[in-house]
Amino acid sequence: MRFSDKKVFVTGASRGIGRAIAEAFRSEGAWVIGTRTGKSSGMDDACQEWVAADFSDVEQIKACARHVRHAEPDVLVNNAGINRIAPFVEISPDDFLSIQQVNVFAPFLLCQAAIPAMKNKGWGRIVNVSSIWGKISKEHRASYSASKFAIDGMTLALAAEHSADGILANSVAPGFVDTELTRRVLGAAGVQSLVDTVPARRLGQVDEIARLVLWLASEENTYLTGQNIAIDGGFSRV
Repeated sequence: MRFSDKKVFVTGASRGIGRAIAEAFRSEGAWVIGTRTGKSSGMDDACQEWVAADFSDVEQIKACARHVRHAEPDVLVNNAGINRIAPFVEISPDDFLSIQQVNVFAPFLLCQAAIPAMKNKGWGRIVNVSSIWGKISKEHRASYSASKFAIDGMTLALAAEHSADGILANSVAPGFVDTELTRRVLGAAGVQSLVDTVPARRLGQVDEIARLVLWLASEENTYLTGQNIAIDGGFSRV
């Protein structure tokens, strides 16, 4: 129960990697506040509290930031994100800007909201969920890669400015992860073609990402800050 005295705020906690992260924190005793785009039915116990926040709406981002400031979490996990694939010359300005808004501007405001209380406590952990496309890139990924390289740069700046305050900030960069969305979009053949490119010869599991996030956010992590850690079965390095 490493987090029995901790309050954790996780964005995009209703499904996929975000849900696994929220559930893992709760299983270790944390009080978990999660965001989702729609209202909770009241039956979803991945988090003890839910905040409805659609980051495609700037006003909802600002409202969520006010919630973070009021909640004063010990740990902030910025996981919510969107991706739209298109050839570079066909990317619409609106699509490009909306991806930056959800993937960069929202984490920026939430970090700003969380830091004052963390600084007062002399302890805090920020984990931003990036992507391997924030370490390498490929065709049709300009908007998404721009946002994920940006979140890495912001994390570095946070670490440079606030590690001495006891606030350790890191990013994690998942590779191809076995989620319902991955399998629905790619199908069995598409999944197999991805697996063939990964040295570990399999997709990652959401609980593997969650375990890394928990360690980075825990008191066991005393010195690791300013890093962007790929968890991708070796894909981005081989």
